[in-house]
Amino acid sequence: MAEIKIYDTTLRDGSQMEGINFSVQDKIQIALKLDELGIHYIEGGWPGSNPKDIAFFEKAQKISFRNAKICSFGSTRKAETKPDQDKNLRLLLEAGSPVITIFGKSWTLHVKRALRTTLDENLKMIDDSINFLKSAGKTVFFDAEHFFDGYKQDRDYALKTIEVAYNAGADAIILCDTNGGALPYEIETIFSQVMSQLPKSFEIGMHAHNDGGVAVANSLVAISCGANQIQGTFNGYGERCGNANLCSIIPNMVLKMGISCLSEEKLKNLVDVSRFIDETANMRPNRYQPFVGKSAFTHKGGIHASAIMRDPLTYEHIIPDLVGNQRRILVSEQAGKSNILYRAHQAGVDLQPDDSRVTSLIEKIKESESYGYQYEGADASFEMMLREALGETMNFFTLQGFRVIVEKRGDEGVITEATIKLNVENQMVHTAAEGDGPVHALDNALRKALENLYPQLKRIRLSDYKVRVLNEKDGTAAKIRVLIQTTDGSHTWGTVGVSTDIIEASWEALEDSVKYGLWQKTREEK
Repeated sequence: MAEIKIYDTTLRDGSQMEGINFSVQDKIQIALKLDELGIHYIEGGWPGSNPKDIAFFEKAQKISFRNAKICSFGSTRKAETKPDQDKNLRLLLEAGSPVITIFGKSWTLHVKRALRTTLDENLKMIDDSINFLKSAGKTVFFDAEHFFDGYKQDRDYALKTIEVAYNAGADAIILCDTNGGALPYEIETIFSQVMSQLPKSFEIGMHAHNDGGVAVANSLVAISCGANQIQGTFNGYGERCGNANLCSIIPNMVLKMGISCLSEEKLKNLVDVSRFIDETANMRPNRYQPFVGKSAFTHKGGIHASAIMRDPLTYEHIIPDLVGNQRRILVSEQAGKSNILYRAHQAGVDLQPDDSRVTSLIEKIKESESYGYQYEGADASFEMMLREALGETMNFFTLQGFRVIVEKRGDEGVITEATIKLNVENQMVHTAAEGDGPVHALDNALRKALENLYPQLKRIRLSDYKVRVLNEKDGTAAKIRVLIQTTDGSHTWGTVGVSTDIIEASWEALEDSVKYGLWQKTREEK
């Protein structure tokens, strides 16, 4: 099958998602990352809508993109306005992008109610706008907005908008499911009809929104009908329910449909780009996202893990490495022997299937999780349990006791102090420290007690702290689960603590995080 061009709209459609606000520099960094991946077209924004997008195009003109062509986006001219007097069209030209994408109405309802003009004037707006931009030497793409809804209401008029755009010289025509309500079988019927009326070599695209939950499916159906340009956003960003997710479309095209849109070598960077964009947008990555999510190739059930160890194809539709992801086997109350063996292997522990300690470990994990522990996000706590079961210890210090005092006086801020007593290599160490809350104060006091003896601790810091109430109906007497993420700059590990007392649960997770970190540093230094 011929190459299909990928048109990314993350910087415009994606920025319309609730909670996302890209800066100009954010947009430049994302554009460079997409260009590096090999995306063909990058829509930078609508220069007629805000100063930020104008600034983006000014900066983009000074950058030599290796793979992508930068596109500006806007509408056809206003009704009863000459193209050379239309501010929107002038700003599109001033943006300096080699490609300009304009949208026009193909649904009679929108023409009459949104534009409040006549059907004939709308056709003239499409014709005039494309001719004007083409006369300026630009590559012009036409987005037939609301095309599928328009086709269903007035087939002839919707097709007429396509005919006018083609005759005016549009370089590509994109059919848009702007409300996101069309279903795959409708896309197939309507897309095929349009394809029959245009030359086979002509560039025709698909732009799907996800309001019906089938934007990716609709895009893939359009490809099977002959579409040779696909529009979408990374991570499915977009207004309302989002746009077609390129993180799903691209690997399906390359790995399952045999379509050349990115090289398989470039495809291995897909996870990296997805998470880079999430990070830049300050969005929490969707761990359940197909292909690129952290849980996309994660196995929890014992039967699944057993089969995966024999042949990954039993429960994985592709090899995770192909998109830059990795396989994960969880240890939980649903774990079987295969889960334990796999995780032991990952930890560098040579544990054999017939080892009696495997069964006792499974029982211990199930008992712990029934109490409220969770090891899915606490890899370090699990490894510590594993190694202790095999006779290895991480006893760098022993807690003798701690006390936390939280004091507030009048309108003054809260003061928190932690006092801690430890046995460190047969010496009693007694220290106190203040902090921003009980956990921070305990962390400071613990470091104060240990850093002279273990200077490696200076490179270890807490990076995340989560609290979960396990049985809300018990109110303030409920069990609390605390998960702590810790990093030394190159590695990250998770630990867990459970108690009816939030400070005790926090201490347990904190203690494990420090001991595990010290153990890792000790191993590295040997």
